[in-house]
Amino acid sequence: MRTQQAYTILKLFICHLMFLGAGMGYGMAQDTTAVRADQKQRLGPVVVRQSKKPSPTLAQAPVQVVDIEKMERHGALLLSDAVRQMAGVTLRDYGGVGGMKTVSARGLGSQFSTLTIDGVAVNDAQNGQVDLGRYMLGGTAYVSLSNGQQDNLLLTARATAAGNVINMESREPEFMPGEKSHAALTMEGGSFGMWSPAVGWQQRLGKRTSMAFYGNYLRSRGDYPFTLFYTTSHNDSSSVERREHSAMWLATADLNIFHNISPSRTLTGKVHYVQGYHELPGPVSFYAQKGSENTKEKLFFAQARYEAHSGKTSFQLIGKYQYTHDLYEDYQANTLSGYLSNSYSQNEGYLSGSALWRIGKGWTAAAATDAVVTTLASSLKTNSSVRRLSSLSTATLQYRRGRFDFKTTLLATLVSEKACDNPSNTTYQRLSPYAGLSLRPFGKSRLRLRYFFKETYRIPNFNEMYYFVLPLDDGLRPECASQHNLGITMPLTELYSNDSASRVSWTFTADAYRNSIKDKIIAIPRQNMFIWSTMNLGLVDINGVDLSGELLWQRPSMSLALTVTYSFQQALDHTDPKNWKTYGHQIPYTPRHSGGATLYVQNRWLNVGYSCMLVGQRYSMQHNSDDTRLPAYAEHSITFDHTFELPTGDLAVQLQLRNLFDVQYEVVRSYPMMGRNFRIKATYSF
Repeated sequence: MRTQQAYTILKLFICHLMFLGAGMGYGMAQDTTAVRADQKQRLGPVVVRQSKKPSPTLAQAPVQVVDIEKMERHGALLLSDAVRQMAGVTLRDYGGVGGMKTVSARGLGSQFSTLTIDGVAVNDAQNGQVDLGRYMLGGTAYVSLSNGQQDNLLLTARATAAGNVINMESREPEFMPGEKSHAALTMEGGSFGMWSPAVGWQQRLGKRTSMAFYGNYLRSRGDYPFTLFYTTSHNDSSSVERREHSAMWLATADLNIFHNISPSRTLTGKVHYVQGYHELPGPVSFYAQKGSENTKEKLFFAQARYEAHSGKTSFQLIGKYQYTHDLYEDYQANTLSGYLSNSYSQNEGYLSGSALWRIGKGWTAAAATDAVVTTLASSLKTNSSVRRLSSLSTATLQYRRGRFDFKTTLLATLVSEKACDNPSNTTYQRLSPYAGLSLRPFGKSRLRLRYFFKETYRIPNFNEMYYFVLPLDDGLRPECASQHNLGITMPLTELYSNDSASRVSWTFTADAYRNSIKDKIIAIPRQNMFIWSTMNLGLVDINGVDLSGELLWQRPSMSLALTVTYSFQQALDHTDPKNWKTYGHQIPYTPRHSGGATLYVQNRWLNVGYSCMLVGQRYSMQHNSDDTRLPAYAEHSITFDHTFELPTGDLAVQLQLRNLFDVQYEVVRSYPMMGRNFRIKATYSF
């Protein structure tokens, strides 16, 4: 039965690829010398194709971008640092440098957000969510968050299926004539035993080939002090304690290969390896701090992407293999031996093909198909082996003419799953639509209106279905979310002073949205961040508003960049009107009000950056009460940096003061966050 299902999915994938390839072959026969309009060539003998950064104001669906300049300005080290200031994002942080960090965008939950690296998804079928604290930003060109659907038509079906997509795009090497290599050495250290050496290396391997390598090591004791409040009001007795059992280390190696076969055809490859160790400090209650558990993890993946553009057609083929291994240990487990060890090994094979055809007169058609085989083997006594076969296919039609842009997509999902202790297979299938449009209604005005509707179908992950969950009478059902977004954007506007010595530019976006989730799966930590309880909520309605604005003021001697974001989220449980304890209550850990601001002043003497993150009150349980309320907080940070030009290279030095006012707060109840701390960073580039 398994062989037949795998053969069926593989056959569908091959047939679809043949169809895509036939269309691509016809397009190449028409014109084999055409070069795509947005293809860029650098000076020198090496041709480098730089990925086009998405535009927050021109995109049909909301997208937010943090580029390498912004990340460096404010000392971002981890992926979680890059997304925490984005509008509509709720970051769950379990404290410290090594604490688990997951993101929920617009109240949909972390499992609705897919992480992609260079457009290829990083999957975790075990728990369905990616820990953003495990990914370093070195070697990254930009990080983007797309709500609904990305604008790119040459998109994998898996990325289309996600409710939100966080994409990390790798930096491609750039060489001037005669240059063959670049290198950078970085050392960063900070409070509570945190230190992180890193190395970056770019090398030209041939006229059309280059490579980039990035390696990083991060270590921290994590023994920071915190204020322990004895009551939920935070107005009574308290004491200063020190976080225990929260040490960690993380090693990352990333190798990228870029090969330009011709001006219209490229081949890229990536090999990525991560290994780490994290102690799990557990929740804090009065004077008790449980500290007996830890995890050891390994992640390896290798992926390749081939792109070809010819005349009116474009084609993309992606292949990937991913392996992850997690070991969970508890030295004070409630067992005869007092020791518990659970291991999980996940293997995944992934193939994706996509193509687009520019039909003419503003019409473009696109199609994509993905085939995925995922297996998970564990040391548990029940359901120790699970296999999931997935087939995802999309068909897209876009009309773009003048001031009007319309796009519609239909996604077909077919999944078959088998656990070794289950007598029969579990099958999921669904058709999910998307429709979006953008309009520039006022002639030459740059103001744009945009709207999209999308249905997202999320299948429970292996942890939710089989491991460490409370049993449900009718089983755990898939989530189905409908997303509506109505927005207005004002692209870059530039104003010059009379003497043309200064320039001011600004952008603005405002989006109102409504998300409705049927059978929403809620995950709440039961004992620690490794063991969860899951359940279905019949209906959750989310209404919200995201606002963002950016101002840039430039003069010959200095510049100023200001970014401001604000989000309102009302995420209410509407499952059972008769249940007065939870009906109409805000779902756990979703603040109604949140926002932030960043300011960066650059000059020839000393650059200064400031950031502020504000999070309103939230609740730790389904029932909203004084006992479950978490207080609002504001966290301020400031950075100072300067670059020294040396005869053999550049030396950049940065000082960061984080949580400047030593605010004591919790993102997740009983997991206190780090107070005032500092980091010093030095980078030598040559």
